[in-house]
Amino acid sequence: MLSILIPTYNYNITQLVYDLCFQAEGLGIQYEIVVMEDGSDKFLTENQQIENLNHCKHIILTENIGRAAIRNRLADIAIYPYLLFMDCDASVCKKDFLLRYVPFCQDGDIVIIGGTAYNQEHHDPAYSLRLKYGRERESNMTYLLKHQEKENFATFNFLISKSIFKSVRFDESISGYGHEDTLFGHALHEKGYVFQHIDNPLIHNGLDDNHTYLKKTAESVMNLHRLFNSGKYPFLADESKLLSMFVQLRKYHLIKIAAVKFVFIRKLMERNLTGKHPNMFVYDLYKLLLMCKYHDSADKMTD
Repeated sequence: MLSILIPTYNYNITQLVYDLCFQAEGLGIQYEIVVMEDGSDKFLTENQQIENLNHCKHIILTENIGRAAIRNRLADIAIYPYLLFMDCDASVCKKDFLLRYVPFCQDGDIVIIGGTAYNQEHHDPAYSLRLKYGRERESNMTYLLKHQEKENFATFNFLISKSIFKSVRFDESISGYGHEDTLFGHALHEKGYVFQHIDNPLIHNGLDDNHTYLKKTAESVMNLHRLFNSGKYPFLADESKLLSMFVQLRKYHLIKIAAVKFVFIRKLMERNLTGKHPNMFVYDLYKLLLMCKYHDSADKMTD
């Protein structure tokens, strides 16, 4: 019935697998749990212990093949018709987590996003930006349903039929941080599939501190700009609010002005975003101006 697939990089997944195995055994369903190490060099000994559990496999890849390729590899070796993908830095927060997915494993071709939750006791200001973004955007069902058709596919915790996955798959040509999930979501829509959000989250534990998250944000913005600028993914402007705003600025020849202004207000914005009370409007504006800066710098290099 169900293949639970967990790509892993330098993370201890034993508690997550124990909890999933306990629930699956209680349901009496056909299942497997496959953990694949993507070039990890930490926690290998600990993670190998899951081989002692029923229906659990631990596979070690000595080289890092990337976020897209490892998910494709896991799907290829899965033996059941429904695939439940989750990130390694997750933990189970509901006793009926797997039970809530079981009814969907009888519905043919489906894509279900279970969602993400955050520890309500976590208030460390050093992680305020990641927590604020996660709680307002990733775990807010009202926001998710409102933006369901735009840039809202998440790989953290989702169920998909193997038949759909075979026809879509993750784009392994994507390098850098971010947006393999955006392209996967678009590919689903392009083939006529819709994905449904349900209230069945896992807790996201592996949070980045404010400064690390800002660096990853910059990598993600740069990668999105590079993908769009390549000309291979013109649809991204319709599916990314950030790119849509960028295209509007470019249309009215405002990119250079925005890039110059960013130079003067960048530190002020970063002070807000790394402080105790980061503002999501400032965060969205920061990404937009940062993209303008990248674009303006690239133009100067080609002059």
